[in-house]
Amino acid sequence: MQKILFIDPEKCSGCRICESVCSLFHEKVCNPTRARIHTVKWETVGLYVPMVCQQCETPLCEVVCPMHALKRDEKTGAVLIDYDLCVGCRLCLMFCPFGGISLDTKTGKVLKCDLCGGEPLCVKFCEPQALQYLDATAINLRKRRAAAEKFSDLMKKMLAV
Repeated sequence: MQKILFIDPEKCSGCRICESVCSLFHEKVCNPTRARIHTVKWETVGLYVPMVCQQCETPLCEVVCPMHALKRDEKTGAVLIDYDLCVGCRLCLMFCPFGGISLDTKTGKVLKCDLCGGEPLCVKFCEPQALQYLDATAINLRKRRAAAEKFSDLMKKMLAV
């Protein structure tokens, strides 16, 4: 069964361990700027939100890539970047509705979550369990949509102030 990454901003403490673990695993250096996940902080309201690729059902990043460098891994469901094809045009970054793609300033190419081959380390090391890797059941998909809608409503309220 496919799995989904579930984010619960209400549980996130803002510790950023997810960023450190990600960069250490992928880049062999503890450097959050080179992570595939980033924690956005709204400290005035005490809200911390891990931003990461949501592995969309119809990923715009894949659709807009002129080099066809993004493809879904059938085993994990992750949309992966073929760095041999990627030219660093950043269209995928601009079209991602979740802010789940970032620029690696060292290589000039983009970074995005690959679900660590099906066992995301950010989930494993997230002490407050703000990140969960769940079976893609109808219930969990509804749970993820409800959390996203709740977050969207909160953002609208914050921006209206």
